[in-house]
Amino acid sequence: MSLGSAIRSTDYDEDLILVERFLAGDPEAFPTLYARYYDRVFSIARGILIDADEAEDAVQEVFTLIYRNLSRFDRRSRLSTWLFRIAVNRSIQQSRSARYRNRWTTLTEADEQADESAVPVLPDSRITFAMEHLGASDRAILTLFYWEDLSLQEIADSLGCGVNAAKTRLFRARERFRRYFEDAPE
Repeated sequence: MSLGSAIRSTDYDEDLILVERFLAGDPEAFPTLYARYYDRVFSIARGILIDADEAEDAVQEVFTLIYRNLSRFDRRSRLSTWLFRIAVNRSIQQSRSARYRNRWTTLTEADEQADESAVPVLPDSRITFAMEHLGASDRAILTLFYWEDLSLQEIADSLGCGVNAAKTRLFRARERFRRYFEDAPE
């Protein structure tokens, strides 16, 4: 057993204990789960949605869904896998609905928002350009693989597909990213 699998096994066991405590009515169990997974769920949402405020909204909705539906967690997979799947799906849904929202602002508001830097700070403006132009599904798989360092099996579990499908999706997302990256202004 490797150190990584030992740590993940421990996390898995602790998560199950917290789930059981929550279902038994322990008021401290859910805040503990929230604290344990907030940063990773935010990272996934931010990777998909780009905008920090949108990501924060998605995170709150994800944890609301989890709070309401934790009794439906079937324990066949890790809690983190189930949680990340909800985070990916909710972020993609929010990304799709945001596309249709009217985003008119006054010049004063736009100037104030520009100062707040809603776009994630990436080391290269071409990366930002490419990520902004990708679809939400492509951003999701790239975020899970590169930012969350999930294995292809974990990504497949989080996306609800097979490992080969995850590998194919990752390959295609990389190709689309590469094209946008190469076309990005410097």
